[in-house]
Amino acid sequence: MRLSTPNGLARAAVRFKPASFAGTFLALMMSALIVSTCGILLETGLRATVPPERYAKTPVVVAADQYEYIVTGSGEDREKEAVPLPDTARVDAGLVAKAAEAPGAATAVPDFTFPVRTADEGAGAGARELTVPGGVLTAHGWGSHTFTGTALTTGSAPREGEVVLDAGTARAARAAVGDVVVLQTAAGRQGFRVAGVARAGSEDTARNTGAAGALVWFADTQAPTLAGHPGKADAIAVLAERGTDADALADSVKKALAGSGAQVHTGDDRGTAEDPGLGHAKEALFGIGGSFGGIAAVVAVLTAAGTVALSVSQRAREFALLRAVGATPRQVRRAVASEALLVAPLAGIIGCLPGIGLAHWWFGQLQDRGAVPQAVDPHVSAFPLLAAVGMGLLTALTAGWTAGRRPSRIKPGQALAEASVERLRPGLIRTVLGMGALVGGGFLTGLSAGSTGGDAAGAALGVVMLLMLAVALLGPLVARLCAGLFGLPLRGAGPAARLAAANSRANARRLASAITPIVLAMAFASTLVFMHTSETHAADEQVRAGIVADHVVTAPAGLPVDASARAARAPGVEAAVGLLNTQVLVPVGSGEFESLRGAATQGVTGSGAELAKVQDLDVREGSLHRLGKGRIAIDKTLADSADAGVGDRLPLHLPDGTKASPEIVAVYGRGLGLATVTMDRASLAGHVTSGFDSALLVRGGSKKSLTALGRVTDASGYATERNLDAELGAWTNITMAAVLGGFAAIAAVNTLVMTVLDRRRELGTLRLVGSTRRQVLTMLGWEGLLVSTAGTALGSAIAAATLIPMMRGMTGEGPYVPPLVYGSFAAAVGGLALLAVTLPARAALRRRS
Repeated sequence: MRLSTPNGLARAAVRFKPASFAGTFLALMMSALIVSTCGILLETGLRATVPPERYAKTPVVVAADQYEYIVTGSGEDREKEAVPLPDTARVDAGLVAKAAEAPGAATAVPDFTFPVRTADEGAGAGARELTVPGGVLTAHGWGSHTFTGTALTTGSAPREGEVVLDAGTARAARAAVGDVVVLQTAAGRQGFRVAGVARAGSEDTARNTGAAGALVWFADTQAPTLAGHPGKADAIAVLAERGTDADALADSVKKALAGSGAQVHTGDDRGTAEDPGLGHAKEALFGIGGSFGGIAAVVAVLTAAGTVALSVSQRAREFALLRAVGATPRQVRRAVASEALLVAPLAGIIGCLPGIGLAHWWFGQLQDRGAVPQAVDPHVSAFPLLAAVGMGLLTALTAGWTAGRRPSRIKPGQALAEASVERLRPGLIRTVLGMGALVGGGFLTGLSAGSTGGDAAGAALGVVMLLMLAVALLGPLVARLCAGLFGLPLRGAGPAARLAAANSRANARRLASAITPIVLAMAFASTLVFMHTSETHAADEQVRAGIVADHVVTAPAGLPVDASARAARAPGVEAAVGLLNTQVLVPVGSGEFESLRGAATQGVTGSGAELAKVQDLDVREGSLHRLGKGRIAIDKTLADSADAGVGDRLPLHLPDGTKASPEIVAVYGRGLGLATVTMDRASLAGHVTSGFDSALLVRGGSKKSLTALGRVTDASGYATERNLDAELGAWTNITMAAVLGGFAAIAAVNTLVMTVLDRRRELGTLRLVGSTRRQVLTMLGWEGLLVSTAGTALGSAIAAATLIPMMRGMTGEGPYVPPLVYGSFAAAVGGLALLAVTLPARAALRRRS
């Protein structure tokens, strides 16, 4: 008898037994969805640009490099990593004259953008009070009107001690030329004569961060001092002479500024100078698309491969019959490959469509939460889509070839025998790889337990990956152990339960296919969610224990410049310390593992002794009394990561990238909740965009006497506010857990449905020998319970092996697992498993009846 061609066999199998391929199709489709989503976000992070708005009419913009670099390795192994600065780096204002002298330059204008506040205590006698919602205005240098389109409607350009108001602000305050307005800047509280009123140009209002579009302009000679950055400019706008090409002008400006370290921008690159937040957005997108995308891709591949292998193994009897009637091993292998070629590409293409939608939704959510500038657009090209389809096809071919290798290779009679009885042991290669992954996971668990901070987190990521890989590779062995262990209680629960336990022990491979995706879902969802709850819980406890002040004063746009002095004068106040919250970059690690880590930093007004009256940092070594210029205190996790202690000098980069090496005078234990680095505020002055304090800690006095400064709360209220500020990190973790956990949950349901449908003959036999529908469904219910219990237990064990050492290293405490959240995870797994088993079984039994 002449056999059909392999392609014909594959088409016939898909046509006449579509249910056998539905599960494979769904798994490959979901795999493509996950991979395409992460690929689109990754590509967007790599290619993201911000179109210029403020500098739209400026052909060339000069700005400082907004990155700090860490170089590791040497020769061919040399790598240079760029880390975005926490705040804006500025250029020397003296470069303006050099840029203006470049051939083809018509003029060069320094640009300044900084916040100013209205007078909180009233304008005073003879001065106009500006009524601006929120009390914050955006200030610029008047010279910027040459490229923003801002024009005077009355009055003249400002000189030192003068200001120009935008028309709306002047109208609301009924201010006219010659009036005096009182404003608070980084230089202090000062009265300014209104020199003019202007109509703001479109470039000035494009990204205005002030309240209700409120703008003011100062003289270019005074603006840097008022901004708190004497001798510095945010950027330099270079305007071209008529007929001069932008690229030619850029070349001449580069030559004129050679050796200064300033960067010259043209085209869309000007938006980078305009919005330094693009660097942080790229980092966030790369973290989601790259780091999380890599993990998601591995999980997707493992899950899809398991489903494909299950589908092929379920048809082992068919392949054995083909071998018995004369099919060659090559024909069987080609038939399996042809099936993959028929199913995988279509599944991948269909999966990419919702993947594009999910990527756009995720990207939009990041924009709404301020993690990505609104001007950035998602980038969708063919590359991530082709990668998703190609990965699915490769997974299907590899898994199909592996699963069909033995039935195609052994003798026909032996193939028929093995199709009837499950093999007890997995292959040698699979066992060796699985044991290697298990040993590697154990090694990284020990390494994570001995590490601190980011090192512990990095090692823990390897733990969860290796242990999940070990479960996937050693699935049959793990399933047999689980069936033996969790099947013991079933032996005394009645005949249906005993039969369920016996079925699970006898069909370990089938059980492993069902358990593996549940383990993946539980492990990743638990790790991501409980990592956040643990950090939040530890930080919250540290804030509540560390804030010993009676009152905490905050304001969304920062506190008045003299807030601490005014609070100190209030009746009954013993101490008032202002906090300026920002970040610094600290080099940690050594050799090829060296990196720059962002460290939350608080700049404090007053002495270390005054700080101790309002904040208990839990000092472990040294003393805060020496805190001051050139002397800092750091958290113990940072001290361990940087291998530094009291008396050492810690090299770091201030928020704008300026290098410093202050002496460590104290090491404390509450850095997660309060701040990783504590330094005097004067050391941060001139290195941050906003010079207004973030919070004010007050001991003594009454709440009523402080309400004029901002919102007054206590330690509990302040801890709640800080938890809300961490909302983006929480949302990101929960979203990643939902995406990956949801995918694995769907894969688990898919696998369970496939296994039940494949057992229709077995279920029919049970009915023929006298079992009732209820007894059969009860047996399947017990099997579903066993599967969900084993998967939940293994997933929880992997999450525990990951979280316990990681949290010990990061917080010094064990993980915090809210019982209701964990209970909901376990209940969801159990409910889905029971539904996935009983619903298709009911349909199958109904058809049999």
